[in-house]
Amino acid sequence: MNKTLVRIVIGSKSDLEQCLPIQTQLQQFGIASDFFISSAHRNPEKTITLAKEAEQLGIQVIIACAGMAAHLPGIIAANTTLPVIGVPLSNSALNGEDALFSIVQMPTGVPVATVAINGIKNAAILAAEIIALNNEEVKQKLKQFREELAQN
Repeated sequence: MNKTLVRIVIGSKSDLEQCLPIQTQLQQFGIASDFFISSAHRNPEKTITLAKEAEQLGIQVIIACAGMAAHLPGIIAANTTLPVIGVPLSNSALNGEDALFSIVQMPTGVPVATVAINGIKNAAILAAEIIALNNEEVKQKLKQFREELAQN
């Protein structure tokens, strides 16, 4: 499967190393992704474009990682009807609790699925589960992944 199905957006270069494992986890399921750095505050136009163009490019899920005020997942969700998974990052004085609350407290009508603080791998697994709803190959890889987890 070569078609890009997941878009990953992070808010800062400083989050890059922490967030790259998302792509590695997605590759384990045979899911191609693209990766962008775009701040909701410093470059809102780029962020909105990344959200708005995703569906027409064949993207099925967007993962947005952000720390502190963590507006990135919300601004993306406000500009697409695709599922958005928010990953709060612990790069603040409040160890990610500020980001967690910002992401989970989205208003009615603009939901963002939220994983744990620094829940990078779970975000990738959740994206794979969403894709597996209509993709038998990914579904089988998820089943195998779960079987391997049960053996450890």
